Amino acid sequence: QGILREGLEDVKQFFKAHGSCRLPLSPSLLVKGIVPRDCSYFNSNAVPLKLSFQNVDPLGENIRVIFKCGDDLRQDMLTLQMIRIMNKIWVQEGLDMRMVIFRCFSTGRGRGMVEMIPNAETLRKIQVEHGVTGSFKDRPLADWLQKHNPEEDEYEKAVENFIYSCAGCCVATYVLGICDRHNDNIMLKTTGHMFHIDFGRFLGHAQMFGNIKRDRAPFVFTSDMAYVINGGDKPSSRFHDFVDLCCQAYNLIRKHTHLFLNLLGLVRARGLQLPPTRDAPCHCPHPCLASQMLSCGIPELSDLEDLKYVYDALRPQDSDADATTYFTRLIESSLGSVATKLNFFIHNLAQMKFTGSDARPTLSFAPRTHTIKTSGRIRDVFLCRHERVFNPSKGYTYVVKVQRESPGEVTFVQRTFEEFQELHNKLRLLFPSSLLPSFPSRFVIGRSRGEAVAERRKEELNGYIWHLIHAAPEVAECDLIYTFFHPLPRDEKAAGTIPAPKATDATWARSLGKVGGEVKLSISYKNNKLFIMVMHIRGLPPLQDGNDPDPYVKTYLLPDPQKTTKRKTKVARKTCNPTYNEMVGGLGLGWGGPDGAMAEGLPRCAPQLVYDGIPRGDLEQRELRLSVLSEEGFWENILLGEVGIRLRDLDLAQEKMGWFALGSRGHGTL
Repeated sequence: QGILREGLEDVKQFFKAHGSCRLPLSPSLLVKGIVPRDCSYFNSNAVPLKLSFQNVDPLGENIRVIFKCGDDLRQDMLTLQMIRIMNKIWVQEGLDMRMVIFRCFSTGRGRGMVEMIPNAETLRKIQVEHGVTGSFKDRPLADWLQKHNPEEDEYEKAVENFIYSCAGCCVATYVLGICDRHNDNIMLKTTGHMFHIDFGRFLGHAQMFGNIKRDRAPFVFTSDMAYVINGGDKPSSRFHDFVDLCCQAYNLIRKHTHLFLNLLGLVRARGLQLPPTRDAPCHCPHPCLASQMLSCGIPELSDLEDLKYVYDALRPQDSDADATTYFTRLIESSLGSVATKLNFFIHNLAQMKFTGSDARPTLSFAPRTHTIKTSGRIRDVFLCRHERVFNPSKGYTYVVKVQRESPGEVTFVQRTFEEFQELHNKLRLLFPSSLLPSFPSRFVIGRSRGEAVAERRKEELNGYIWHLIHAAPEVAECDLIYTFFHPLPRDEKAAGTIPAPKATDATWARSLGKVGGEVKLSISYKNNKLFIMVMHIRGLPPLQDGNDPDPYVKTYLLPDPQKTTKRKTKVARKTCNPTYNEMVGGLGLGWGGPDGAMAEGLPRCAPQLVYDGIPRGDLEQRELRLSVLSEEGFWENILLGEVGIRLRDLDLAQEKMGWFALGSRGHGTL
């Protein structure tokens, strides 16, 4: 901190002598001074500086930038330029992934400036609001977005932004092989836009712990991100939209494989070698350019293997259907990776030593801090009742009456048991246990009914908050307690009414009036081959015992008296909204990918098959029978719904993609 202050004095002297200057980050940024009180540093290895400059424009805000010394920002510039080109490709194809792309400029060897994005926070800071183990929890991101977007329409818009930008980040980071991904170089804006920073490692050059790769998943996609997308801990139709966006964006970039290989090959160029000869032929995936180039000095873009990484990631030899199946498996692999969360947790522990002693704990669900001066002294609190809630998850909320010294000022706030517990845990960081009342136990022995547990906790919490506001003044009047009992936007909205439920999937799904759900298929016919891809299912009914089914899809191509065309997808576990993205079929095998190869280290999906050798005239006499069943182990599998599709009703001159209603036996409607 002392070194920073000394350096800022030199900068102030520079502005006294020169008046103003343009920032290297962009010639349009004209500044006239430095704001020392807004300058600080980040707790990473290179200790980047956070600088705030005075804008020459009197109506303009201060210009905040990051200055880094010790990192080669040419690689960051290159990575951001590649992502910018990807974004342009998507936008030109009518797909706005809502990417956040910031400026970055190398001002010298191992140094440069980076634009600071306002109203954004790292995933680490968001997660540790729920404790050092916050990276293992599902709700931190959703709660943080809810805190900054209290209105229902604001929150839904933020979730929509999150779905698009998260999908774009997954595709971009995978294609470019961006590594060293932890929760301090992934950021989230209050508007829901997610973006990555710090591209010190790319093209698959992962950081190693001994012989172990730090980045074990194909890309960062964790359960707390899926929780935001699904609106809870169970898969919803919004997850289908996310998978479709990822696969669509991936296939659009694949069409421009040679563009990216050319651009990265040009970056390597600093001179020319002789072109390959008969005696020394070139075997790289793009020999027309890459073999003629010499290294430009970026260590991770120095040989042909680095270009081959991008070639392998884009899989130009695959069809769009094969690539869709492949990327769906990547999403499943990333979501199921425990290593990513463990990496986040280790990073949380490593950053604890940098946390300043003056850092005051805050409540994760409160958007701002309130004090006794801003809110008014509390005279009394009383927990009136508990209420059953279903959104964002099932449970109970407790209604607390807060009375202040101002005459007639009474407010009601709703808090969950977990939020009371967070208050107590944060108070323990500030005060010794001797100054705090004991907190009710979280654990319940035996199989007590939820209503009885909530009633018992109500009495215990009532005693806890009474002792809290009658504790020593340094406790009773602290900012944490006054922030806890200050009304949140959700409290003001619920005052005197039934709490408004959050938007459901109705805004994302088109209801067809069927109780059996719907299946999304892609059907196409080419060269006497019928291609059928089972993509998603939404709205399946739960089983009679109330549990979610274990659904799978079974298909026949009728008539088929010998049942030789029977094919099945994999089984999805405990969900009413499964995603498959699998090809099914019979009458001849058509394996996806070269030589039937599967993605290394990924779960093996069902063989990608096609209905082969079917003339068009024969096809018009066929019917596709599709059934959705729940696997029941030793018992008979349960039929959840089925649909029969007469192929003569479809114009198969081009691909048909859409949702088909499931129900009892009958012909399906698109």
